[in-house]
Amino acid sequence: MKLTQEQTDLCQQVREFTEAEIAPRVETMEAARSVERDLAALIARQGWIGVTIGREFGGMGAGHVAKSILIEELSRASAAMGAMAQASQLGTAMILHFGSDEQKRTWLPQIAAGACLPTIAVTEPGCGSHVLGMEATARHSRGEYVLNGQKCFVGNSTIGDVHGIVVRTRRGGGPRSLSAFLVESDRPGLSLVPHRPAMGLHGFAFGELVLDNCRIPAANMIGEPGDGLAVAYSSSVLYGRPNLTAVALGIHQAVVDTTSCFAQQQQRYGRPLAELPSVEQRLGTMEASLMAGRVLAYDAASRLDRGESCDDELANAKLQNVTWVRDSARMAMEAHGAAGLDPARGIERLFRDAQHMWPPAGTGDIQVKRLAERVTGERGQHRQWSEMLSASLALAAGAAPSSRNGLEALT
Repeated sequence: MKLTQEQTDLCQQVREFTEAEIAPRVETMEAARSVERDLAALIARQGWIGVTIGREFGGMGAGHVAKSILIEELSRASAAMGAMAQASQLGTAMILHFGSDEQKRTWLPQIAAGACLPTIAVTEPGCGSHVLGMEATARHSRGEYVLNGQKCFVGNSTIGDVHGIVVRTRRGGGPRSLSAFLVESDRPGLSLVPHRPAMGLHGFAFGELVLDNCRIPAANMIGEPGDGLAVAYSSSVLYGRPNLTAVALGIHQAVVDTTSCFAQQQQRYGRPLAELPSVEQRLGTMEASLMAGRVLAYDAASRLDRGESCDDELANAKLQNVTWVRDSARMAMEAHGAAGLDPARGIERLFRDAQHMWPPAGTGDIQVKRLAERVTGERGQHRQWSEMLSASLALAAGAAPSSRNGLEALT
């Protein structure tokens, strides 16, 4: 697809920022293996977390393609910082699409200005992708809700200012048994498990939240009682999948760039390593999958911007891009040989970071299951999340049927 001038300008702006501010810090981030708070705050102050927030709330109002450009460019320099930006979009999405007018007026301008980082907390240690299997609860008590339970793999857990937490408010496992709440990071009863470095994405936090009789006002509920599943799924499908696709693309581009540079500089048998058939084949295969992945990624994002039904395109874009970047990272390590094991080369960092793209927003197995449901007709007549989103956006403009009907059709 052809980018608009505004999108091209954004790409150049982010690339210049990453070269000046992010790239010089990557080595330090890798060595420290801690959360890079200052750099995350600097990125937020650029206004980029508000890329999909409307201008009436101080955001960029630039849409999903612009969001993908932003995340890809950040991830090309540092997947950790790309992950930070994409995770903040998930918390933003639940306020943007399910928040009350007051919640939007309170939080969206702060997010757009970079003064607030939101998160979303859905996954629990015992349920994984089975959202309806969660055990964290919220009990209504005298105009408040009392939250108890534990959440894990929360992006930006240790630096988030407000957490969008999905918990059980009704007994049983039905789709209307969950609700979502905004919980400020300084609320009594909310605590953080100390950051533990993982395999990759050093500088990014995706940790655990503990709720121990955490009391919040009833007004902190996002959406209506029973909307928790819709909040979780729509955030994952419509933001998580394209966002992680963009992170994978950024890593993939860095893998190709790094390997190409190495193979052209290294000499073997009196000629560049890149001219050896085995290495040449790897470079060509990597570039082919990168080109195909970019087409899938931006086609899906542009469909979101046009309000089209595109859940399957989003699933396929995430599946293929994550599969291809992991394959390319492996081939890149092979092309580097023993040199690839040297952290100074950078390719082993990219290999590690690529492995983090498989689980979130549905593993590759989940994406395959969704695509199989498309083929077999198992999905039935339920509307897709992207269709519901376009209806809700039109409703906000005063030209659509009730979004409540859309949610009921999906749940």
